Amino acid sequence: MTGELVSQQPDSPLSRRSADKAALLGHPSYVWRAGQERRLQLVIQWSMVKDADLLVDGAGVGMYSQRLAKVGARVTSLDIDYPSMVEASSNNERCLVGACEKLPFPSGRFDTVLSHEVLEHTEDDVTALAEMVRVLRPGGRMVLFVPNRLYPMETHGHYWRGEYHFGNTPLINWLPNRYRNRLVPHVRAYTNGDLARLFTPLKVNVHIHSKIYPGYDNIIYRFPRLGRLIRNTTYAMERTRLRAFGISHFIVAERL
Repeated sequence: MTGELVSQQPDSPLSRRSADKAALLGHPSYVWRAGQERRLQLVIQWSMVKDADLLVDGAGVGMYSQRLAKVGARVTSLDIDYPSMVEASSNNERCLVGACEKLPFPSGRFDTVLSHEVLEHTEDDVTALAEMVRVLRPGGRMVLFVPNRLYPMETHGHYWRGEYHFGNTPLINWLPNRYRNRLVPHVRAYTNGDLARLFTPLKVNVHIHSKIYPGYDNIIYRFPRLGRLIRNTTYAMERTRLRAFGISHFIVAERL
């Protein structure tokens, strides 16, 4: 079934920038693997999904939207990238093109808002986060995944002498801001303090703020025994203070 595609911002300033699209918007999930499934189960565990109105804010090609709909959510998908929403609309009922900073929905519209590795790409993360809270019903929950500044690899590539280089780069995020932001001007990574400052003005109760490690699906595909050893070890680290070095912050916040 082909979903309904509604364009709110067909000519976004973000899409007109000369920088590489992958650097600005990141890569959505194209293949569903164990790492994505684990995050999906966290969303199901900590928020309203079945028979709930759910917004995937920054849905990419709709991988999470499709699976959340299968477990009973009434899903709306939104992304600033028009081609991604065209692709997502082939498997999702309701897809809109729009910016996270100006969600085209009335206040209190959704039971749950999922923002998966999107906030770091927005023009204005303060406004984008406030908009997620605005469209939540009282008691509704936001589930947020964002990059952790303490993870030893920068996964969004970097710029060197004006040229973008895709791929993982070690230790960039451990540099002082003035150096880190020259190498990675296109994406944010957050510390605990950064997120505390973002959430303090909002009328929410933060139920969970933790960190999670990646699924290592590529490593497991090439080196199964080594990859599973790394996965099991780092997942165990999530129960210790070493979770501080996980790849992503995982936050669940409820609107008061």
